[in-house]
Amino acid sequence: MEQLTPQEEQLMRYVWEHGKGFVKEYREMYPNPKPPYTTVATIIKKLEAKGYLTSKLYGNTYEYRPKVKQATYKSQYLSGIVNNYFQNSYKEMVSFFAQEERLSQKDLEDIIQMIKNR
Repeated sequence: MEQLTPQEEQLMRYVWEHGKGFVKEYREMYPNPKPPYTTVATIIKKLEAKGYLTSKLYGNTYEYRPKVKQATYKSQYLSGIVNNYFQNSYKEMVSFFAQEERLSQKDLEDIIQMIKNR
């Protein structure tokens, strides 16, 4: 699975949130100032080429729907980060965030409880 650019990832978040839809509908989800219709259409075509979207023709317009689930993308993306920046160790990643004070004592206790309750 090819990694998404920030623009592609933003649009995929809208697709995952909204489900199937048309370029016009996804464009409306952007904050103002909204990108041009052609920009959104170009990003959608790139996402389709990368295998993230599938389309169905209705008249002269396409309806798009996600082909890759958000959880699948998150898992693969996060695995890549852990592999590239934390020596393939989730422990190292959690340790990093704890040392950077991005995780509180309560957060760590909650993580331990989640692990125990699997």
